Amino acid sequence: MGADSEDAVKQLSLLMEQVEAPLKRSFQNVHQGYPKETMMRFLKAREWNVSKAHKMIVDSLNWRIQNEIDTVLERPIVPVDLYRSIRDSQLVGLSGYTKEGLPVFAIGVGHSTYDKASVHYYVQSHIQINEYRDRIILPRLSQQFGRPVTNCIKVLDMTGLKLSALSQIKMLTSISTVDDLNYPEKTETYYVVNVPYIFSACWKVVKPLLQERTKKKVKVLSGCGRDELLKIMDYSSLPHFCRREGSGSSKHSSSDVDNCFSLDHPFHKELYGHIKEQASHKELIKMGSLHVSIPEPDPNDAKIVEVIEAEFQKMGEQDGSANGHNE
Repeated sequence: MGADSEDAVKQLSLLMEQVEAPLKRSFQNVHQGYPKETMMRFLKAREWNVSKAHKMIVDSLNWRIQNEIDTVLERPIVPVDLYRSIRDSQLVGLSGYTKEGLPVFAIGVGHSTYDKASVHYYVQSHIQINEYRDRIILPRLSQQFGRPVTNCIKVLDMTGLKLSALSQIKMLTSISTVDDLNYPEKTETYYVVNVPYIFSACWKVVKPLLQERTKKKVKVLSGCGRDELLKIMDYSSLPHFCRREGSGSSKHSSSDVDNCFSLDHPFHKELYGHIKEQASHKELIKMGSLHVSIPEPDPNDAKIVEVIEAEFQKMGEQDGSANGHNE
């Protein structure tokens, strides 16, 4: 870390000492004993501008307090059948760890339908996974390795991505806005696998709009990405959809214990068990979904969504006219 960045961390640290007690308490849940590394993440997200990073952290801490994020791991999504249907339609899971000890999160982008519950349940489930990663998994790894482990990698499976995914853009924008503003710089690298034409076409127009920092994080791999991913993780940590060419992220492509999206996978059992246990210590379990206020997206991110929508529209029209010629 250079002298300038050291100085930025010191300045931000002084500003954070002045925030009110409730924000300080919430910040402890965020930094988990690593305040410096946490401040660096917010500084990176704001191009090392101290006042912008300070505003970002304070806004995020206020969002946490207003939306009761610090107690989200005490709010199980019940009944379990509802939670199972969320897991079947919001495909995400922890498949293992890289050789350096970073958690490997797998996301079935193409096959996620988000059609089994309200948007509030999907956002709640996403935040619970984030909080469990940041408050349980990463501190455990930091202790294990004797050094701060503060981020993860994500493997995005595009199998099954269709033009109809446009209907999910609002949901995905809500989730990515929550991440961008409250969990910045948590992903070291995004590996994109099983890429269909529709993704390649969108990536071509979206890539120039991304910040250089974000662009460097995205690696589009050929096929299922197995050979590339095996350079950074063991076979046992590969997401099930990367284990053989053409396997895709179909829920039927492996047993439920291997399928890290399934509620029967050890990660989801552990996560759900933890939330239920935390809830049992409370006199009253709050029923129903957590209604989290979604912050306004960054104008640049809103522009990217517009470009994706326009590209999908264009491809839809091309498909329509091609089909018209065939008749």
